[in-house]
Amino acid sequence: MSVERWGVHELRLTGPAEGNPYTDVRLSASFQYRNRIVDVDGFYDGDGVYRIRFMPDRPGTWHYTTRSDAPALDGRRGTFECVPAGPGNHGPVRVSGAHSFRYADGTPYLPFGTTCYHWTHDEDEKRERGTLEALAASPFNKIRMCLLPTDEMVPPHLAFQGDTPGALDKTRFNPVFFAHFERRLRDLQALGIEADVILLHPYDRGHWGVDDMSPDEDRFLLRYVLARLSAYRHVWWSLSNEYDFNRAKTVADWDRLGRFVQRHDPYQHLRSIHNGTRMYSYERIYDFTKPWITHQSIQHWDAALTGRWLESCPKPVVIDEIGYEGKLGKRWGNITGRALTRQFWHAAAAGGFVGHGECYPEQDPDGAGWISTGGRLRGESVPRIAFLRRLLEEASPADSLVYFGDRQHAYRDVGLPPDADCRVALIDTWDMTVTELDGVHRGTVRAELKGRPDMALRIRRTA
Repeated sequence: MSVERWGVHELRLTGPAEGNPYTDVRLSASFQYRNRIVDVDGFYDGDGVYRIRFMPDRPGTWHYTTRSDAPALDGRRGTFECVPAGPGNHGPVRVSGAHSFRYADGTPYLPFGTTCYHWTHDEDEKRERGTLEALAASPFNKIRMCLLPTDEMVPPHLAFQGDTPGALDKTRFNPVFFAHFERRLRDLQALGIEADVILLHPYDRGHWGVDDMSPDEDRFLLRYVLARLSAYRHVWWSLSNEYDFNRAKTVADWDRLGRFVQRHDPYQHLRSIHNGTRMYSYERIYDFTKPWITHQSIQHWDAALTGRWLESCPKPVVIDEIGYEGKLGKRWGNITGRALTRQFWHAAAAGGFVGHGECYPEQDPDGAGWISTGGRLRGESVPRIAFLRRLLEEASPADSLVYFGDRQHAYRDVGLPPDADCRVALIDTWDMTVTELDGVHRGTVRAELKGRPDMALRIRRTA
């Protein structure tokens, strides 16, 4: 049997079904390649079926041995071959340096994310296929999505067993829910889209009882999710969305849970936590310097602060929520496409990244649109984001951007890198044009902007 590098090797075992196997049975395995050993947890998948999933990161022969307190599952041994990664498989995304990301094979990765919190929860195959088609035609290579429901939702299946608010059985999981969730994860992987899975959130407000669980219940859920999902190479962990709106947990609680995820994820996927407050202050956002956090996941309305965040913490900045394009009656859901595009450019010029979202409720029966349940993309910002992504992917590491935002300058004199000959291009970020300025420039360059907003310069060293 063979599996490609960074693919999923799965063991399917049959074991005890009586009692509560979710709590009564422990299962894990050690996978070994030469002197490298990786320990992973297994999980119960219902009807007497147990699974162990493993993501190999070295081509060659791997050996495994299972461990369990159930004799039928203990001491199972075997081997499999890991073959080189196939086309499009670059491995998990990792932090690269202080400000950027790369796939495990060294390929650069620029996160151009979007938000569809609950696009998998209705289990509406037609709508979900429409969402996947929209993503395939979009510039987005990351999506933020929730594991748990909000108080307003009545999904056909939940992560826990039960369908009565306040009476879920938090000692048993629902394999039907997870099987569906995993199908959508595999669909995203086939499209080359990273899945930023939001593990917890504050929006249940005691309805289903999933935002104020006990520490043991939190850990029980997280360990099961890690066992089921961490072998997928494209998964990221967002410990919580808007963590500070959850009154049941303190920062110390979140840190303990973050360290728990770090400890039980054998592949060390990207991890962060997302704030809900609007102040620029690390006491109010989060202390992203903590070791369990790999990158900064920020909510703020001003991407021009990206440089300050990078100076305060040498980890990549992803402003996952900056305001959504649309016409929702909420302060966060009614900015224009031009305003959202400007935020993408402000962050890009400073070395950070912004996430997209849109909500046009009059065009969607759910009342929120894309950010809630996916469907179709309608916003004016989407093609402009695609334009920016193309420019950044074509850029060399030495290229730099100067962005003028909503200012309407007649002209600007811009300083160039010292002692360097440079080519300069004038970019209209809204009309999506690139005009090369004549000649090679040194010292400074005058950009004739003619009172036009949304202009930028690309500065490129000639040698």
